[in-house]
Amino acid sequence: MKRDRNTGMREDRAIFVSSSQNARAMTEDWARRYLFCPSCSSESLSAFPANRPVADLFCQHCDEEFELKSQARPFGRKVVDGAHKTMIKRLSAANNPSLILLHYRRQDVSVCDVLLIPKFHFSLSAIEKRKPLAPTAKRAGWVGCNILLDKIPAAGKIPIVVGGRFASQDAVREKWQSTAFLKNTDLDARGWLLATIQCVEQTMGEEFQLSDIYGHEARLAAEYPNNKNIRPKLRQQLQVMRDRGLLEFLGNGRYRKRFPS
Repeated sequence: MKRDRNTGMREDRAIFVSSSQNARAMTEDWARRYLFCPSCSSESLSAFPANRPVADLFCQHCDEEFELKSQARPFGRKVVDGAHKTMIKRLSAANNPSLILLHYRRQDVSVCDVLLIPKFHFSLSAIEKRKPLAPTAKRAGWVGCNILLDKIPAAGKIPIVVGGRFASQDAVREKWQSTAFLKNTDLDARGWLLATIQCVEQTMGEEFQLSDIYGHEARLAAEYPNNKNIRPKLRQQLQVMRDRGLLEFLGNGRYRKRFPS
C-alpha cells in the first residue's frame, strides 16, 4: 500500500541546542517517514542506529543502504564528504551506500528537493581529494574529499522531490534499474562506462554520430593517461550501452539514445 507523502518536516524533532543537529534530526525523520526504496517495491526506508560511520538509511527488503546529506541551500557542484581514504576504499564495496541529497527550506520547515545518486554511478573521477588539515587543526593532517556532481552522468541523478513535489515512484525506479547493471562492473570498467555515458549525454538531440563521441578523445586521454587506445575503448563502451538498451545502433556510425526520460 502506498503511503501518503508530504514535504513538511516535524519541528518537534528539533530538541537540540545545535541548529545543525536539529536539522539532521528533522531531515532524517522526514526521510524515514516519506522516502521509498528506488531499488525494490518497498514503500519505506529504515534508519540505522545513530552514529553509524557511513550509511543512515536502509531498505529492509533488498538491503540497499543510503547516506543522507541535507542542507538549507541548493547543492552546488561539490558535496563535502568524509575521509578520502575511506571513500576510495568503499567505492568497490558491495554495501557502499547510495547518496541522497536533501535541500530543505527553513522558513516553512519543508523539503524543497531530493536528489538520489545510485552507488553504482560513483567512479574515481567523481572524488576530489582535499588538502590535509593544517598542523594547527584539531585533526592535523586529516584528508577529506569532495564528491564532484558534474562528474556524475545525468543518468545517475534521479530526482525524487523537485520544487516540493514528489516524482513518480515508477519513474524513479525505472531510472534506477536502467543502469543497475553497473553494480556488477569493477571500478575501472565502471569509470570508463560512466565517462562514455556522459559523453553521449552531452551530444545534441536524440541521435548522434561516432565522430561526436570521438570529440571527447583529448579530455579522456588526459583523464586516463595509461590508456593509448581511447577510440577502441569508446566503441567498446557504446556497444555495452547498446546491449543494455541505453542506445540503438542505426548503422554507419549513427546511434539513437534510449535513456529513460
